[in-house]
Amino acid sequence: MEATTNPPCNTALLEQYVPSGENPWTSQKIKHLYRRLAYGVNLAGVDAALPLNPATVVVTIVDTAASLDTTPTPPWGYFGISDFTDIDTENPTYIDQWYLQTANDTIAGGLRDRLTMFWMNHFVTQLDSYNYAPYMFQYYNLMQKYALGNFKEFVRAVGVNSTMLIYLNGFENTSNNPNENYARELFELFTLGENNNYTQQDILETARALTGYNHWDEPGAQIYFDQSTWDEGPKTVFGSEQFYSYDELIDTLFELRETEIAQFICTKLYKFFVSHEYDAITQEDIINPLAQTLIDANFELAPMLKQLFKSQHFFDQRAIGVVIKSPYDVVFNYINEGNLFYNDTVLQNLIYYTGILGQEIYNPPDVSGWQRDQNWINTETLPGRWQIMELFNSYLFELELQAQFVDLARALSSDINDPFVITKAVVDFFNSKELFTQADYQVATSVLKWEVPQNYYDDGIWSLNYPTAPYQVYLLLNHLTKLPEFQLK
Repeated sequence: MEATTNPPCNTALLEQYVPSGENPWTSQKIKHLYRRLAYGVNLAGVDAALPLNPATVVVTIVDTAASLDTTPTPPWGYFGISDFTDIDTENPTYIDQWYLQTANDTIAGGLRDRLTMFWMNHFVTQLDSYNYAPYMFQYYNLMQKYALGNFKEFVRAVGVNSTMLIYLNGFENTSNNPNENYARELFELFTLGENNNYTQQDILETARALTGYNHWDEPGAQIYFDQSTWDEGPKTVFGSEQFYSYDELIDTLFELRETEIAQFICTKLYKFFVSHEYDAITQEDIINPLAQTLIDANFELAPMLKQLFKSQHFFDQRAIGVVIKSPYDVVFNYINEGNLFYNDTVLQNLIYYTGILGQEIYNPPDVSGWQRDQNWINTETLPGRWQIMELFNSYLFELELQAQFVDLARALSSDINDPFVITKAVVDFFNSKELFTQADYQVATSVLKWEVPQNYYDDGIWSLNYPTAPYQVYLLLNHLTKLPEFQLK
């Protein structure tokens, strides 16, 4: 994973951000924080955070996320095949249930579930490869459990997770027939990065150390260690020869390659939370110190995340509005920020449509996962983003929930009757940065004004209490979600 050759604009430091007259703590920064660490924040949340110290807000977000219990286990969470009454009908039903549960967790769960999604794109599996609801749950449960936990123990647990053992062929890895798949991805994708201080021989020897997890009591049950299929001979990994067991291999990996691991995972988290682009200066001044914090904390993730999120670098103006939203960001941020109605029916539809837009959770495109940022946008997915937002707004309007639109506009604009002020307040609230020109605001204002005669505005007849105001705000929101700025966070 190499730094970009063109340096990014953000040269702010890793030292803690302390508000000042020149660099105040603003609603824009609060929304930036919650768009990156969660899926947005509504106006009440912004107002609650404004009088607080930024570091206090960050620590609260991280500590709250770290203390959350995992989602309760469904009755079928650890089923084997024999526990199903009719697997052909029950298994697809349970899969759909867990898709919905995941979406509910994600939209409401904050940083823990933002990171759960990150790790599902790091320790990738594909539902299409195993198509089994209990393994789907067990994998998700593991991602939640370690989302802000100890990365070393996370790696250890992932390798013996039944879902991963099926997906990357660990279940087939025996002393008589070693399979390299998981060993290769353990280094290349999960801990070190491609071609980063390991050899093909290290992969071969590691595969031997990872043998033995080949037994279950019945198909679909949890996979566990079988001593008889473990390669008990000596293996040489990173130049160190031992009779490696699985646990000893993980311990040695983190002992002999701690710097490479820490820098690799901190780089990936930096790209996810701050900017997809970084340069050698960012690597030296930001990422490497974060990696040292991770090492010093024995690979506990929370101290490093707090350091990053409290930093001047994270809150720098040049870090705001530079990340392209994922499909989930587009819809979930909008719902949370607008405090808009949703239910299971809405989420089921959004799961379907975000899948069409390229983010089918539990089914990344391949073992390397989604590459994010600019990869989310193309000539097909961009119009699709516009359409999904218009469909959602139309759904609320048809449910006669359009009062939400007016209430939102009224709260954001302090119930003023100036259409330009209302427009700017609404547009600025949902966007990371102001529109490029005043003419852009004028165009948006004309959308809000709709077909109401101009003299109604000039004479103060029109206000947000006007009968057509809900429809007018609806039109403005549809226009807003088509703006280029809306695609950024």
